Amino acid sequence: MIVTWRIGVRIALVMVVAVLLQLSFFSYLTLFGTTPNIIPLVAVTLGLLGGAMVGAICGFALGFVLDSTLLATLGVSSLVLLAVGYLAGRYREGTEISNTLMPPLLIGVLTMAASAGFSAIQLMLGVETQVSLLILREIFVQGLLAFLLAIPFYPLIRRALRPAIVDDVVAGRRMRTPIRSAAKGRRRRPRRRTPRIRRASGIS
Repeated sequence: MIVTWRIGVRIALVMVVAVLLQLSFFSYLTLFGTTPNIIPLVAVTLGLLGGAMVGAICGFALGFVLDSTLLATLGVSSLVLLAVGYLAGRYREGTEISNTLMPPLLIGVLTMAASAGFSAIQLMLGVETQVSLLILREIFVQGLLAFLLAIPFYPLIRRALRPAIVDDVVAGRRMRTPIRSAAKGRRRRPRRRTPRIRRASGIS
């Protein structure tokens, strides 16, 4: 991803909108007995589009803003989201994503990893939380919801950041090149004038 100040503004707007949607809309929903969480979805998406560095920075920023807004323990969400954003970026840098279902699958798996990591850090910090097998069910359901939500959200975020994505820029240039070459080929070449040899006719 080519990050300029305009693309940085777009990324910041994407993160702010994600936090606002999570706090004002998704936090009040209950699907399959759990609350959808789009914050890991956005962190993983930015990592898949921008690489490891962009994913790590955006994940940390998302976690810091979320913890500050909810007055939670600072650093817990930042650490977890930094890790999943970095892992998504590393996968993107090492593997070419050719299947359209691969990003939603990765988002679902890494969302489950983020939920498991968040629960583990809470236990290590001594935060009072309920420990039972229902946590495993909730982690799985959150991953499933992230997979379903990634189907519309991933193309929207990709479209918002399309001018900075290297693959789309290169593809656009490749699409323009054959047209230009074909247009050049259609130009008529100037015909070479060959001198005509007149035959002299003799009268006998």
